[in-house]
Amino acid sequence: MNQEIKLLVLDIDGTIAGKSNQIHAKVKKAIQAVRAKGIQVAVATGRMYRSALRFHHEIGSTLPLLAYQGAWIQDPATQKMHRHWTVAKQTAIQLLDYFEQPELRSLLSVHFYINDCLYVRELTSETRLYSERSGIEAIAVGDLRQALTTEPTKVLALCDDTEIIDNLLSSLRQQYTPAELYLTKSVATFFEATNPSINKGVGVRYLAEELLGITAANVMAIGDNFNDVEMLEYAGIGVAMGNAPSDVQAIAQWVAPSVEQNGVAVAIEKFLL
Repeated sequence: MNQEIKLLVLDIDGTIAGKSNQIHAKVKKAIQAVRAKGIQVAVATGRMYRSALRFHHEIGSTLPLLAYQGAWIQDPATQKMHRHWTVAKQTAIQLLDYFEQPELRSLLSVHFYINDCLYVRELTSETRLYSERSGIEAIAVGDLRQALTTEPTKVLALCDDTEIIDNLLSSLRQQYTPAELYLTKSVATFFEATNPSINKGVGVRYLAEELLGITAANVMAIGDNFNDVEMLEYAGIGVAMGNAPSDVQAIAQWVAPSVEQNGVAVAIEKFLL
């Protein structure tokens, strides 16, 4: 590839952080080498802003951080909020009504993200694991409608049964057009809904074109799941991880080894160093 890459965008879970929830030394070293060459590095994640901050600092990014699939773009250095696009309150209530149908209610843990805080109906075992990994305390409120004092940034439904999540996604995609809601999976057990105007591709385009004055050809992006697809399609070089679902690998230009094999370091080595 002869285009000059000036921006490297990295997803967190399944990309720079595997089971250990830490960035491996090899990956960190490769990212440092990229920055030493004058290439900017940014994080684009489905995670909450607060939960993603430590990764942003660890990779030494000086750009705004893309959280919640790009619905929340904030610069940690200046605290400047570049973007915050929310889900309409009415839509959040409709989703909740859907999740609370008798046949679904006991199967799903529902998360509302409001002002970078996590609200749940009750603390399920799935929610506890999620809180532990993200380093965020979940606030149990009983009826989630009470938490909707303002519009949520994201709505998430979590279930260990991936078939239930797949059915949820296809059935809600029939009810909402892409112009009404952005629906995706960030891992096989997470159904996510955000503002229809956003996805990681839109967020990365904003960083590249609006803030840095570069084009898609100058961008390399690495991710591992369905919420990374738009970003991988946008970037001049889109790399999927070896642990990515085959549909995600199919749209990438190159497939790196898995996260546990430090695939990001291998991809950086191949294209940037």
